Amino acid sequence: MFKVFQILGLTAALTFFASCGIQSLPAGKNEVDASMAEITNQYKRRADLVPNLVAVVKGYASHEKETLEGVIEARAKATQITIDPSKVSPEKLAEFQKAQGQLSQALGRLMVVSENYPNLKADTGFRDLQAQIEGTENRVTVARNRYIQTVKEFNNLVTVPPTSWTNSVMYHFEKVPQWDVSSSDEKTKNEKAPEVKF
Repeated sequence: MFKVFQILGLTAALTFFASCGIQSLPAGKNEVDASMAEITNQYKRRADLVPNLVAVVKGYASHEKETLEGVIEARAKATQITIDPSKVSPEKLAEFQKAQGQLSQALGRLMVVSENYPNLKADTGFRDLQAQIEGTENRVTVARNRYIQTVKEFNNLVTVPPTSWTNSVMYHFEKVPQWDVSSSDEKTKNEKAPEVKF
């Protein structure tokens, strides 16, 4: 009879610890890190496509120098700001989002300019690059949505009992900053977002 109580007690203790986040907290943190790494991976893919796009546009619209330089400058800024997924601070995330948003705007202006050049729009290389950039933007959106979801789940583990109790005793994880679309799409007061037509 005593052994039965021991087994029941051990089972209850294991169930309690499992429900308190012993494994789910570190697993959740790993998911957050992985989803941020996927965002940076997709932004890098986009940045790698930009020089090819600029080169194709330059061949048809070289006198659109200001727009082309804007894209090159925005790409340079976006690639200079890196983010360590395991050490994301709200300030660093906002800085990263702002740089990526500026590159998005510059690409949008470039696509608007391309509308004025029928030969450019008909160029196979340009159309292929447009399609790749559009696909990358879609992947970025999916990656950001995944990050938002994993951060929400992790922050719930950190702040909602009983896992928050385990966190305060064992791990001491802080809440992870959430992706803020307004800072990644930040515009000046008089600037209207360019319309991009694919």
